[in-house]
Amino acid sequence: MMKLAIVSALVGSTAAFAPAPVARATTAMNAFTVDSMPGALAPMGFFDPLGFAEKADEKTLKRYREAEVTHGRVAMLAVIGFLVGEAVEGSSFLFDAQISGPAITHFLQVPDGWDALIITFIGAAEAQRAQIGWVDPANAAYDQPGLLRDDYYPGDIGFDPLGLKPEDPEELDIMITKELQNGRLAMLAAAGFLAQEAVDGKGILEHFSS
Repeated sequence: MMKLAIVSALVGSTAAFAPAPVARATTAMNAFTVDSMPGALAPMGFFDPLGFAEKADEKTLKRYREAEVTHGRVAMLAVIGFLVGEAVEGSSFLFDAQISGPAITHFLQVPDGWDALIITFIGAAEAQRAQIGWVDPANAAYDQPGLLRDDYYPGDIGFDPLGLKPEDPEELDIMITKELQNGRLAMLAAAGFLAQEAVDGKGILEHFSS
């Protein structure tokens, strides 16, 4: 099962690094509702067994989708990071071979100074995302903090260096769905990797090769 999970995560992740779609005049952009949102595929359809989406208004629904797509992207990077980090450990290519063992322990082994640099980079990226997509707290109602901008589509931070975003609205919705599905798979895979390494202290690649 572990090998199957790794292969599935790799296949999903390699197809899913298309940047977020930029807002276009698609059905999903015009009215952000359960019926118009991309991301649903047969046979599951719109999977919401606890009814969170049905109970949410449009602004809350957009926040849910923003959280989902962002966590999906982080998880896709995490899956790759697990595998690549463990593959190159012990190599002079990375931190002069000072880092080894399961990937969940690698950050604690990073030489002094690098950890602060990594945290600063993550903080800067998050601050930029907040400035692009979120209403300034000073301009938001006191009882509605953390609102997304009306003209912001969840996940669209304008990052498309390879120009992969389709011009056709239907193709754009398909790309959105692909990213969401692969992000969901990656979240499950990353959670499995974390749990497995925490349980037995062995790296994922070590399981894969056994």
